[in-house]
Amino acid sequence: MATPITNIEDLRVLARRRVPKALFEYVDGGSYDELTLRANRADLDAVKLRQRVLVDTSQRDLTTALLGEKVAMPVAIAPTGLTGLIHGDGEILAARAAEAAGLKFCLSTLSICALEDVASAVKQPIWYQLYVFKDRGFARAMIERATAARCSAMFLTVDLPYRGQRHADIKNGLTVPPRLTLRNCWDIATKPAWAMGVLMSKRKSFGNLETYLGSAPGYAPTVLKTGSWATSNSDQSLNWRDLDWIRERWKGKLVLKGILDVEDAKRAADEGVDGIVVSNHGGRQLDSASGSISVLPHIVDAVGDRLEVLFDGGVRSGHDVFKALALGARGCLIGRAYLYGLAAMGQAGVAAAVEVIRESFDNAMILTGTTNVAQITRDKLYRAPLKN
Repeated sequence: MATPITNIEDLRVLARRRVPKALFEYVDGGSYDELTLRANRADLDAVKLRQRVLVDTSQRDLTTALLGEKVAMPVAIAPTGLTGLIHGDGEILAARAAEAAGLKFCLSTLSICALEDVASAVKQPIWYQLYVFKDRGFARAMIERATAARCSAMFLTVDLPYRGQRHADIKNGLTVPPRLTLRNCWDIATKPAWAMGVLMSKRKSFGNLETYLGSAPGYAPTVLKTGSWATSNSDQSLNWRDLDWIRERWKGKLVLKGILDVEDAKRAADEGVDGIVVSNHGGRQLDSASGSISVLPHIVDAVGDRLEVLFDGGVRSGHDVFKALALGARGCLIGRAYLYGLAAMGQAGVAAAVEVIRESFDNAMILTGTTNVAQITRDKLYRAPLKN
């Protein structure tokens, strides 16, 4: 008899057993000493909900709108790289699970499945996350492809001009696609379901890069070049004025992902973008940065009436979602939480992760006396610790 899934940690434990060590630690870890990674959780845990009782919550409504699109609850699937190696066709499975749950799915530039693979696998438009590399031809091509695929919003990631060093990836020799070595052959051999799923999947390297490099002059469509191409083409000259170049080509909703400072949030509002994601890249970039939840209320106070503020950073439950909304976020993106589910059980695991968050979000609404998402404001939190 299968063990019931009661929280995201249950899925994390299963994920550790079912995918190779290098891939699990790619998902699980952060950069450098992982101070920012730990701050995301510690700061979320420190926020306390205000319990209220004897309130009629029998007619609760968890629905809301994110970037103008109705969703079943204020949660979306974050863009994550290498997802199709965590489970074969992983991006497609996650997008289908999100759609079935009434949520939005955002596809990463560094996905394994190509944009067209995912967009054609679901009925509703997906969101797309863009990295701008030195080769602007790639960004131009991806914007055109996102338009053709009917993506309804584009998330420009702004906090990755340089890849934060992730010690586990270096020690594990993580490659895309994974290579069989003396060090990892036994590990892979003990994960036959994972290996078969990846082997049978349509793609095994960065689908968006391969599709572009295969048609670009001077490049060969080899899996060995795509990964190194992304690393060597990281564009450290990307700046605010490049938004003009993007908006000339992209006519849909534009969101900046990776805002962690009030002044940057103000500049984003001044530039007229539709939204921002308050995020430190899951603790995978600048170490010793603030936990995302700690800066969220300051950013909301500064620009929350001018653009849509989304939140990303350590969400493991609906209680975390409730805290972020109470501090002013319109919705939350989940990354590791759904990846653990995908690694553990494929599409069913993503659905399980979403249900864990939905159930606990519902619980938070009931026990704070809340009947709809619009009522989730700062008066649902304790502003200071309770005293005896």
